[in-house]
This record gives sequence, C-alpha cells and structure tokens, in this order.
Amino acid sequence: MKAGILGLSLAGKSTLFQLLTGAAAAAPGGRPEARVGVARVPDPRVFRLAQIFRPKKTTLATVEYADVPGVAKGEGGALVDLPALRGVDALVHVVRAFESETAPHPEGSVDPLRDARMLELEFILADLSTVERRLERLEANIKKATRAEDVQEKAVFLRLKEALEAEKPLRELGLDDAERRRLRGYALLSEKPLLVVANLGEEGVRDAAGFLERSGLAAFATKPRVALCAVSAPIEAEMAELPPEDARAFREDLGLAEPGLDRVIRTSYELLGLVSFLTAGEDECRAWTIARGTRAHAAAGAIHSDIERGFIRAEVVAFDDLLAAGSLAACRERGTLRLEGKDYEVKDGDVINFRFNV
Repeated sequence: MKAGILGLSLAGKSTLFQLLTGAAAAAPGGRPEARVGVARVPDPRVFRLAQIFRPKKTTLATVEYADVPGVAKGEGGALVDLPALRGVDALVHVVRAFESETAPHPEGSVDPLRDARMLELEFILADLSTVERRLERLEANIKKATRAEDVQEKAVFLRLKEALEAEKPLRELGLDDAERRRLRGYALLSEKPLLVVANLGEEGVRDAAGFLERSGLAAFATKPRVALCAVSAPIEAEMAELPPEDARAFREDLGLAEPGLDRVIRTSYELLGLVSFLTAGEDECRAWTIARGTRAHAAAGAIHSDIERGFIRAEVVAFDDLLAAGSLAACRERGTLRLEGKDYEVKDGDVINFRFNV
C-alpha cells in the first residue's frame, strides 16, 4: 500500500510523516521536495506468533508514505505531475485544527472544514485540466480514424468532465473496475480514496469525537470513499520521546485508547478494504497485506508468484484458535487447522501455510 500525505503549509503533515516513518526532519531552508518513507503496520498478532514459534525473524506489513510539499490555494495543478503521487492507493489530507501564535495559519484562521473543501476543489480543478486535455486528444484521434476503443474512452471522459464541472470528486461517480483500470495511467487525484486527518491540539484531542462533529468534518467524511480520524502530531511527537510506560500513562490521561499513529494506519486499511493474513514458522513470522475478499490462490501470490503458480492447498487456522491451542499440532488435534482450496476467501488474521509445487 502506498499513500500520499498532503495539506496546506503549517498543517503538521511533515511532522506526521516523520512520526509514521521514522524519517528525519527536512533540512531547514532547503527547497521543499517530496519525500518517501516506510511505516510498519502495528500488529500485535505477529509478536504473539513469535512467542510461539521463536522465529529467526519477525516482519510486520508496511505502508509507503509520500510527504508532498505544502499546497496553497490555486496550486493543485502542480500535484498532477509529481512522481511521488504516481501509483498511490490513497491520499491523506492533514487539516490543521490547532491554534499557534508562532505559526499562524496561511489562510488567516483555523477552519479545518474550509481547508478540507479547499484541497478537494484543488483536486477537482487539477483533474478537470487533465480530462480536458485527454478529450482534445481523443477527438483528434477519432477524426483521423474512428476506433471503438477511442469512442468508448471518450464516453467515459465526457462523464468525468460533467462531474468535475459540477465540482463533484470522481470518487463519488461509482466507477466500475474496468473504468478504473482505463483511468489508472492518468493520476486523477479526486478519484483516489481520501483519508482526512484532523491534526488537533492538546485540548482538542481530549474531545476529538465532539470536535469532528462540531467542525463539520464528520459530515464531510460521510461521502463515498472518504474516511476521517483525529491525531495530535505535536503530542505524538512528545510521547515518542517517552519510555513506553510513561507514554501509555500520558495517553490514558488524555483519554486515548490507542496511539494516534496506529489509528491513521488502521483507518487507512479500513478505507481501502485491506486485511492482513499471517505466516508463521521457525524462519519467520510475518504479516501480509491483501484486499478484503482475496482468494487463497491470489493471496499466495502476495508472498511469491511461484507459490501462486504452483498452488495446491492452503493450511489455514484462525489466529485466535492457534493462540488458544498453543501450536499447529494441537490445532490439528482440535480440528481447527483445515485444508482450503484456491477459492477460499482469506480472512483477516488467518494463519496460513501454502502447499505448492513448481
């Protein structure tokens, strides 16, 4: 999974990127450039498996994040050609929801709903420019030679243009898989699933749910393929410097059930419909990310194409059943370890050993 982190200047998106990926702060005074880093997906199940199997290596799933320089009103077109945003699965828009006398908001006041709408409009305008250019090319091609493929694509792009001119993001159009594949090479920003992250101050984070409702962000996030979560990047940065026990006590004092960074990643997974299956053995215990509804045959390919090509059967046990039994041998005795064929739909937390032959 790859996601692009965007936002207005001084929203705290680079701080969030650094906390998620462990990247160093950008050099002060340098030219703003996109940066890419990798975050490990928190999954305590992997470490519980490691206690059972004592592997040589323990590996968490990962998310690749691209931190994009701050965007100002009217600059959305510059995002279209950014290499860092090519191929991203989702966009993460960090909206500022904290006051600061030393770092005033570029728009003069803190209004996270206004900022969310502003960047959404920038996406729409950037996409409209891309769609209009493509329609011009298609019309020229059709005049030279009327190919069915060009005619079909023109019909799709006319539909996109109509939506964008009505200031409607493309993710709301309900495009089917074939249409999405057709559009994959155009980097249409408003078609991407969107996670809005409200970056709160300490007082705001104590009543995050209430703030999201009052600010209008909760209503904004009811749109198709939009999700919302709240963090406080400054507080997360402070907790990152504390010993684990102290950080836990600090979090409890603020009424937070989990680290904000975990919440960002978990919400990203939910938005994209992703789950994790697990593999376990003496060599390695590991989490693998797949789309919800993936069949066993395709899930095997997440590990290696040879396993998918030579797939025979999948030995599957639910994580909770394995934990309760204490070993795979005990699962066999209890009947909770079962053989599944290539059409089995892999569930979140399945522990799988693939049998294959190539």
